[in-house]
Amino acid sequence: MERSSTRRSLERRYLMRRVLLILIVGFSLSLTGCATVNRGRDEAVRLKEPRIQPLAESQWDAQQQKMLTPLKRDGRVINVWTTIANNPKLAAKWLPFAFYFLTESTLPRREREMLMLRSAWLCQCEYIFGQHTLLGKSAGLSDEEITRITKGSKAPGWNPSDATLLQAVDELHADAFIPDATWNALAQRYNQQQLMDVVTTVGQYTLLSMFLNSSGVRLDEGVPGFPKDK
Repeated sequence: MERSSTRRSLERRYLMRRVLLILIVGFSLSLTGCATVNRGRDEAVRLKEPRIQPLAESQWDAQQQKMLTPLKRDGRVINVWTTIANNPKLAAKWLPFAFYFLTESTLPRREREMLMLRSAWLCQCEYIFGQHTLLGKSAGLSDEEITRITKGSKAPGWNPSDATLLQAVDELHADAFIPDATWNALAQRYNQQQLMDVVTTVGQYTLLSMFLNSSGVRLDEGVPGFPKDK
């Protein structure tokens, strides 16, 4: 009887330790956002084949043709749009929202590209990082700066404004919140609308990273991936 009671006591302790471990791990991961356990590894674990195939032009229905034809560049539409178009109702709402950040944002182009690239890096979304490597260069970012974005706000070489912008991305990913110190520093440079665009740009590119990573969208032809010097 005493042996049985001792055994049950040990089993309860073991169970409580397991539950506590699960709770600690779960809480820790909840604080990391897209900055997952893949960060810090040499290679992120991603899909080898797409789960959702991009639509070939021959598959477009009338609604998809109306949405996708204006997006053609050099005779083709990039994979992100032809993949989202698998759900036309979603695409009809998401594309205008996405293009706001690309073409109508109140932030200067170089700075919004920094937000997009840092978000893509934290989420390990190579598709976005590759596309915005090209867009970032056209907005004035150098190759060295694009690589430095992967190192974060504390990497040597950033001016205080750029460092604060990157810090805001990291804080949003870690805690879905920009603390007062960072917000007040941003407010020295940006007006209220621009501050709103800082937060929502990071949100949009986190959302898009989740979709692209989980769907397995492939890099488009001629688009680079992550910097070789990581």
